Amino acid sequence: MIKPDFEKMNGLVPAIAQDAETGEVLMMAYMNEEAWNKTLETGDAHYWSRSRNTLWHKGGTSGHVQKIKSIKIDCDEDTLVLLVDQIGGAACHKGYRSCFYREIKDGEVIECSPIVFDPKEVYK
Repeated sequence: MIKPDFEKMNGLVPAIAQDAETGEVLMMAYMNEEAWNKTLETGDAHYWSRSRNTLWHKGGTSGHVQKIKSIKIDCDEDTLVLLVDQIGGAACHKGYRSCFYREIKDGEVIECSPIVFDPKEVYK
């Protein structure tokens, strides 16, 4: 079994969620050992919320959960790529398919990911 080196980065490792079918990068969050273990135990992505200082079940409030298809770990054992099935179509808490919904193209900022839901309706 592989296991991230949580000690290297003060208990947290970056975890990049990527659509398992398309390869689209959906989001980046952090995992601590508790989130890692819960993810392995449940098959749903769990992260560590730095702003709330608590374990976070992705989609626990919105229903937009991430079902783990596979997990990749880098050679230094300090970064993860989660290949996921994004239930409900949105990974971003602002309602977009991807947290990376903006890009700079030809010197202009454009939205490059569709909005899937209205956050005001979901997070009441």
